[in-house]
Amino acid sequence: MAVYRIPDKELVFPNPALADRDADSNGLLGVGGDLRPARLLLAYRSGIFPWYSNGGPILWWSPDPRFVIYPDRMHVSRSLARTIRRGQFAVTMDRAFADVIEGCATTPRRGQGGTWITPEMGAAYTLLHEQGHAHSVEAWAGNRLAGGVYGVSIGRFFAAESMFAAAPDASKAALVHLVRQLARWGFPLIDSQIHTDHVARMGGMDIPRRRYLAELKAAAALPPPPLPWRFDTDFDPLG
Repeated sequence: MAVYRIPDKELVFPNPALADRDADSNGLLGVGGDLRPARLLLAYRSGIFPWYSNGGPILWWSPDPRFVIYPDRMHVSRSLARTIRRGQFAVTMDRAFADVIEGCATTPRRGQGGTWITPEMGAAYTLLHEQGHAHSVEAWAGNRLAGGVYGVSIGRFFAAESMFAAAPDASKAALVHLVRQLARWGFPLIDSQIHTDHVARMGGMDIPRRRYLAELKAAAALPPPPLPWRFDTDFDPLG
């Protein structure tokens, strides 16, 4: 398995097609570099993302296949639609980005003993958010943040990084709102990176990396929606 050294100063990445395809490595491409905004944006434009453990080196990945959501194909279950229709959660956009990151980093997950969202990662994505490149959707139960999702946007491409729920269906409600709004804005593709069962049930699917890279390039070249991100005034997540 070839793993490439990412230089600390030069902003370059190997061709993502060189990422290892072994099932155990799941697309590991490189090690090293840093998390400055310019490098992160280059990585996402190239179909690459960072994922590593606290205390370890920065690892860069480009899985094949790639797990994606097509906004116009999202499936909302009847039970989740009822939850949304009842207004169980008030859903906002870009109101509490740092709190969503914190929730994703600290919420226990089945089968995981820790988090890959290190303090360094949290600071890097918060800086991207301040620069208008990263966004969050929050689900509130009263004044309490009950769940959310965050990710990186380039043009009309969105990479969903992580989500959390402190109440049943909260993260799913946030994701439905996000996907529906992105569909209204003409986002053709949402990257979910690697397979998860609950996103698969909502319409997530694996596609070959070659196809993903072509669709990413086309979506990233489209003009982005205006800042700040807000839901349309006539927005209906179930419409």
